[in-house]
Amino acid sequence: MSYLNALRLHFAGQFQANVSTVNNDPGHFDNAAFRPSYQQMQAALPNGWFNPQGDASFRLLGCKVTSAWTPSGGVTSSDPVLGYIVADADGQVPGKMVDLDPEQQLVSEIWGLQVRIADANGVTLLSGAYLAAAFIDIWDRATGAGGGGDIGAGAAYQSVLTDLVWGDVSASPFLTALQAASAATGQLSIKFNVDGLSMDFTSPNFMCGRVAGTIGPYLAGEPQHLVLGRQFMATASPKGNFFTPVGGLNFLPAWIDVPGGQIYLDLGNALSTNAPGGAPNDQGDLALGAYDPILSPTNPAGSVIPLGTIASSGGGGYASDPDWYARTAGVVALALAPEQLAAAQAFTLSLTGAGTTSISEWPNGVFVRADTFVYRMSPGDQAQVTVYATQRGQPLSGVSIGFPLDSGQLQPTPNLPPYVMASPPVATPDGVLVFDATTSTGPDGSAVLTVTAGDPGKPRWFNNGADYGIDGQVYGVRPGFADTALTDGPINQWNFVSFLVWSGYAIPNPVTWTDVQPIFQQYANLYPVMLRFLNLGDYESVKAHAGLLTLAFSLDICDPNTMPVTRDLSPAKRQAILTWLQNPLYGEVGQPAARTSAASVASVAAVADSPPDPAGGPPVAMRGGKAAAAARRLVLQAR
Repeated sequence: MSYLNALRLHFAGQFQANVSTVNNDPGHFDNAAFRPSYQQMQAALPNGWFNPQGDASFRLLGCKVTSAWTPSGGVTSSDPVLGYIVADADGQVPGKMVDLDPEQQLVSEIWGLQVRIADANGVTLLSGAYLAAAFIDIWDRATGAGGGGDIGAGAAYQSVLTDLVWGDVSASPFLTALQAASAATGQLSIKFNVDGLSMDFTSPNFMCGRVAGTIGPYLAGEPQHLVLGRQFMATASPKGNFFTPVGGLNFLPAWIDVPGGQIYLDLGNALSTNAPGGAPNDQGDLALGAYDPILSPTNPAGSVIPLGTIASSGGGGYASDPDWYARTAGVVALALAPEQLAAAQAFTLSLTGAGTTSISEWPNGVFVRADTFVYRMSPGDQAQVTVYATQRGQPLSGVSIGFPLDSGQLQPTPNLPPYVMASPPVATPDGVLVFDATTSTGPDGSAVLTVTAGDPGKPRWFNNGADYGIDGQVYGVRPGFADTALTDGPINQWNFVSFLVWSGYAIPNPVTWTDVQPIFQQYANLYPVMLRFLNLGDYESVKAHAGLLTLAFSLDICDPNTMPVTRDLSPAKRQAILTWLQNPLYGEVGQPAARTSAASVASVAAVADSPPDPAGGPPVAMRGGKAAAAARRLVLQAR
């Protein structure tokens, strides 16, 4: 199923996620109170956090094909694919990593990424456009010293590569087979895991980390960001920054290849490490079993039928072999005898290791999740949210799926150091998202929820809406089984759908600098890297670059060159900017407006900065990231 396939390649190397962090504090969105220090590296005062000069670029660095597989087994050195690289674009700017919102930073998406497979000379043999997707299942992966916060986190991305362009792959039997497998859909499936982020700004690896992934066929009718297979569900421990599983293994998918007599498990984002980006911890041999609750001639009731073992030590052991993770990206294939195959299809799967190491499916084997789980909407927009329900990996039809509002994983900003100021509540006002309470799955196990957005007003504007602020509001909706009796195990806290609904905006006529300057000013404040090229808060600077800005603001949201890179500008405001760029008026016709520069606005409140953070804890240079956002979740505040 998708990348969990007999035909697949694995790759490993580094990634760079050079995100800007000035916008991680909602208080920085207040133009009138913005201070120049907020654009500086975090020191003793709360300012630009750990990477204020980030340009949002996402890159693949030094990634090599580490292994490749066909239904006949592992590819040997006779296939040159083992000497190829996996890289990002060589003819366009890098992709961009962005958050949905400063108060929903735990669904960071990659936009505009091109993924290539190239030979040793850099000749592109395959290129594809990565369909924008957010990470899932972020957790506290590194368990040893130095593994706290963002540095110790791990997460996974699953999506598809579209718009495939193939070169001459005839020299590689593997790529020839992959090309043939992609012919029906014109797409490939890709999954990669990220961990070991460096937050040491003195290091040449600053904002880089480890990536290991898999590319395989994408089959017609599949979800694009989800494996329709078996889902192992972890139980949450109350400790940790993001998610710490009680059994030591994070959420993971599996898929049974019935004709091939194999089961594939993806442990790539499930195995903990001691050091960030290090080798997997030794949690003992991992035994896969199927729990048989029924007495049979060969097994007593309640027995576990062994299906296979993933060795931790010895040749190729996941903990003893230093190359195991890079070579496999954590994907394991176990051959099943006919009786094991029947048991795996019929009964609950579990994976157990040394001591308390364990994870399993729900006893009834059911699962439900949305395929795409991040949406941006303007008032009046409709979104079609597709969810999939399965039971033991098969479509679960005719069941009712409920969609309660759930804001527990959103991250409102408290009125506490080191934040500049508190922001109004998230997920208010009520009634902005309009949708049916339930819908039923069809024969393929899918259901579509139609969501219509209203106008949230300006709930997060500063000074009672008189000044600029955070546009719109964020909401959460959690798909689940309407029949609560079907809920038979731990809930994945990350399995919910996030919405950013922009505030209504009427485009002025005519559009003047007075209208667009606050919009430009906010981006000038929050993304100081732009000051290397132009001052977005200054009329003369913007007017001088009107041609290039018109091009950038006109590009599709999927284009890596689009402005703003954060994808947080509403279409209405984008159109207002484009209208103004065609006729850059100062103010009303015959009435020049003041030319306000970024420097003058930023200095309004620059008399004194906030006091140092007295709370102690980790070095302030590392605050403001995902761990800080995770600590603000409403679900934690409610405990």
